[in-house]
Amino acid sequence: MRRLLSLLIKVPKMIRTVWLTVPPLKFINSNVTYLLCTSSFQGDSICNGTHGEKILQSDSQLFEAQFDELVAELTERDLTDHVLADALNRLREVLVYNAPGGKRNRGLSVIGSLRELLPPAQLTQDTVQRALLVGWCIELLQAFFLVADDIMDASVTRRGQPCWYKKDGVGLDAINDGFLLEGSIYRLLRRHCRDQPYYVHLLELFTETSFQTELGQALDLMTAPPGQIDLNRFTMERYKAIVKYKTAFYSFYLPVAAAMYMAGIESEEEHNNAKHILLEMGEFFQIQDDFLDCYGDPAVTGKIGTDIQDNKCSWLVVTAMEIMTPEQRVELEACYGRHDDASVEKVKALYNTLQMPTLYHKYEDESYQRLQKLITCHAQNLPHSVFLNFAKKIYKRKK
Repeated sequence: MRRLLSLLIKVPKMIRTVWLTVPPLKFINSNVTYLLCTSSFQGDSICNGTHGEKILQSDSQLFEAQFDELVAELTERDLTDHVLADALNRLREVLVYNAPGGKRNRGLSVIGSLRELLPPAQLTQDTVQRALLVGWCIELLQAFFLVADDIMDASVTRRGQPCWYKKDGVGLDAINDGFLLEGSIYRLLRRHCRDQPYYVHLLELFTETSFQTELGQALDLMTAPPGQIDLNRFTMERYKAIVKYKTAFYSFYLPVAAAMYMAGIESEEEHNNAKHILLEMGEFFQIQDDFLDCYGDPAVTGKIGTDIQDNKCSWLVVTAMEIMTPEQRVELEACYGRHDDASVEKVKALYNTLQMPTLYHKYEDESYQRLQKLITCHAQNLPHSVFLNFAKKIYKRKK
């Protein structure tokens, strides 16, 4: 081994790869890093599914690097009819503005979960690249939902920049731009996964999850229709239904379920077990969002909270109504859903009087304990790390 490494020093590269039939090992000598990797029978790297100098890249770096390739594929190599040049340029602009910039928890959870579900020997370069691609499809679905949601909510900012429809020259054309984002998902899945045994499962998973999310959005819109303020519609049962269908399925179940299908796990029982855990996680995630909308720092969250002005059925208002006095209820009804600063500040003052931050942090701790119990009960045949890794990304988050 010492002789082999000494020979490698003569190779003019800062990162060198040695292929041996041993588990991956890393040796560091001065400022040169040697990574010893195994190879599959097909010759694919099984360190992180890449070759050469990219071997030391993290999943996050690999994920970011794939975006430009994805954009080029959709806008330059997928459809080549010259009469579509303007439309494809528009698609490029839509993709670049709306798909990156988020926390990427959904997209990265596909490859993250797959690494827990498959042994390293099966994580070939092609497998990793497809997992990253499916992750980006989830990010595109998220972008599609957010473009539409911002229009319906008349939001101003998203991820620290103006909402897409608020950009000069965009306006309601953003509706069709959302359709372009959604359509891109299925073109990518067809081009990259059509010959895989899980292709139909992914198609059904994406279409079912999209429909569930749209039903959740419908419930949300019906509970707080524009111009109609009726807090009697705001119940915890309705709130949890909105959260489950509008957020939890696509944000939590979708990426893990996709990884499970890619790992060959098709059992309905195992998917239901995962769903029990992930929907609980999704509920807490939305409650966090509701809390951060009011109490988060816009410089950190990247958006200005408008749930009070928008008459949103949020966890804060639903929980507050369960514990407030009749007098406080009258004050809430007089101010909630109004856009003037004085009304918004009165609602926030009411939340503080009811000690909503304290109640939230108590809920956060209780939710984590429930999650631990659900993992013990329902993940008997699945790696607990799949769910714990996801939980680490969201608990105690600030944005």
